[in-house]
Amino acid sequence: MKRIVFLYLMIVSAGAMAQEAAKWQGKFEQLDQLLPTPNEYRSGSGAPGPKYWQQRADYVITAELNDTNQSISGSETITYFNNSPDVLKYLWLQLDQNINKKNSMTAMSDDNSIRDSINMRTLASDLRLHDFDGGFKIKSVKDANGKELPYTINNTMMRVDLPQALPAGKQMSFSVEWSFNINNRMHNMTFNDGRSGMEYFPEDDNYVYIIAQWFPRMCVYDDVVGWQNKQFLGQGEFTLAFGNYAVNLTVPADHVVAATGMVQNPTEVLSAEQITRFEKAKTTFDKPVMIVTQAEATAREKTKAATKKTWKFYAENVRDFAFASSRKFLWDAQAVKVGNKTPLAMSYYPKEGNPLWEQESTKAIKNCLVTYSKYSIDYPYPQATSVHSANIGMEYPMICFNGNRPKKDGTFTDRQKWGLVGVVIHEVGHNFYPMIINNDERQWTWMDEGLNSFVQYRTQVENYPDMPQRRGPSSAIVPYMKSSAELQRPLMVNSETVVRNNFGNEQYAKCATALNILRETVMGPELFDKAFKEYAQRWAFKHPKPADFFRTMEDASAVDLDWFWRGWFYSTDYADQSVDNVKWFKVKKETQNVESKGKNVKQGNLGTSGKGDGKGNSDFSNGPEYITVLPTDDRFYGDFRARIDDKSMISKLENKNFYEITLTNKGGLMMPVIIEWTYKDGTKELERIPAEIWRTNESKVTKVFSKDKEVTNIVIDPKNEIADVSIDNNSFPKASQPSKFDELKKK
Repeated sequence: MKRIVFLYLMIVSAGAMAQEAAKWQGKFEQLDQLLPTPNEYRSGSGAPGPKYWQQRADYVITAELNDTNQSISGSETITYFNNSPDVLKYLWLQLDQNINKKNSMTAMSDDNSIRDSINMRTLASDLRLHDFDGGFKIKSVKDANGKELPYTINNTMMRVDLPQALPAGKQMSFSVEWSFNINNRMHNMTFNDGRSGMEYFPEDDNYVYIIAQWFPRMCVYDDVVGWQNKQFLGQGEFTLAFGNYAVNLTVPADHVVAATGMVQNPTEVLSAEQITRFEKAKTTFDKPVMIVTQAEATAREKTKAATKKTWKFYAENVRDFAFASSRKFLWDAQAVKVGNKTPLAMSYYPKEGNPLWEQESTKAIKNCLVTYSKYSIDYPYPQATSVHSANIGMEYPMICFNGNRPKKDGTFTDRQKWGLVGVVIHEVGHNFYPMIINNDERQWTWMDEGLNSFVQYRTQVENYPDMPQRRGPSSAIVPYMKSSAELQRPLMVNSETVVRNNFGNEQYAKCATALNILRETVMGPELFDKAFKEYAQRWAFKHPKPADFFRTMEDASAVDLDWFWRGWFYSTDYADQSVDNVKWFKVKKETQNVESKGKNVKQGNLGTSGKGDGKGNSDFSNGPEYITVLPTDDRFYGDFRARIDDKSMISKLENKNFYEITLTNKGGLMMPVIIEWTYKDGTKELERIPAEIWRTNESKVTKVFSKDKEVTNIVIDPKNEIADVSIDNNSFPKASQPSKFDELKKK
């Protein structure tokens, strides 16, 4: 037999490692059993199926805002298109204003407690001490011939019974007449105010009205759950059908109105000079044009018109309609180039918002539309509007209501500036998620808030490099991931079951962080961006479900991500990877008597000799252990007749350094392993190991690395890419943890 040697680098077998593993939890199993079975409506690729359908509801609404008693009265005609294959015996409508009723389900089911010290506003809000007659007053429900239709109100839902069932493929029209008192938003501390209402300004005795959920709206009927008629409790938002809206809003003659859609009668509601400015804004791309100036708004505040004007709006293929009205409004606008369209970016704000709003709001809208269009679809609507009111961030098609106000003297801090920029981008961004990519917000909050927060993060990073980032960076989510497991919920839960204090961290930030990690660390920007855009394009103006997102991301990228969805979306696992043991090996240079030794040596494991006790060391100071290498026994070739040149192979390894690293996954979240090697000559190398390294042992893995240079330091997740909650166990040697870790820990 030839005198040859061979380095048999066989890592500890999967069977042996399994003995050390914790109970296997199947974290790399496919999601097939959890996701709905593909069908002709929704395909296995995540795309709409060949027979996908969705309902449609068109609205013609006439309403009046009463500025004297702060109420709204109106009537609507709804034309409902049954595009489903089902026969419908009744229809369900949402009455979301009913959340403001004294004994609403929300008021009765909210939890609170007594504290030894509490401010009056909070106590009045918690106990609902304000005397307010809220909720819809339904005056009538009639068919197209004016005949009364029977209806039943169940909290925030209304069932309308049909005299004849509505067949598949048919449509019907009916009307509803209603009114309600507008809630004072200052009286409520939570989302339970219905996310809209009025703000009173005592200095000039005027109001800013931001009005939403203000008319009875059709529930969604779809192929997955039928009628989506879950009650509105305040935290879970909305799911709505697309349609066209023609809306006539009668308000005091000196009010300026912002709304979904475009105003159809500007010559009847604006001055000649304002119309000229409005037309100029449509072709001005570099900066906003003031359509209503601060001087004009201030003059209107001093008097109250006794007459009225009707603003007429039209919006096509939207899922909802909201508006704002006040004599206090300034109004600026500028055009934005998006694909082959030039939508208007517009801001409405009282003087109390200046100079901050005039400087930043419309600019942020522009940046939002351009960046979101890059990652999603080109913005399809004619305008996007940001309206200012106190302490709010709420979104509707083409219009959103945003907070952040400077101090009374007009000064503002960086925090207020970035707060405004962030909320405008976030709420305008909701035009894409969920106003266009129209998911069910009441059930799956992360599908709009989380996806939107992720694209918001991309928008801020790309347009505001100096802006502190709150939701998206992996380091920012660590405090939440370390928090009490009892208070955490998986992303895949109903919105109303999320602990209120964790709502933002969970449904917004955790999802945004997960997608950022997916883009930057798991998939890479190119693959991720193509898949993410594919999802937006497939489901624009449709009703996607979680499975459609998961399947599309994999279908468009050829990356198996089921392990990722399981960890980040279906569990409350967290990342905590630990470097438990490091051994340093080198190959012995002495030639062995392979004739005598080779026949009697059991081959297949890594043998050690020389220094060390086989348990590893606390650092590299004891030097390497030396490996005795062996020839390849013929039985390991099986039926192969050829042989490798062991001598040639060993010559390549004589000066190599081998590092056997044992890692433990203490948090349970399957994530890639990112290793930073620091060498004796001061150079560094970053090595990325895919998450699949954990696929056969979810708690502990051992891997050997071959390096040309000697290593002085090893750090995993050196840039905090995977949101590792404990960086104290991320390095070897422990005593030489990099200073950047200390700084990160302080943060």
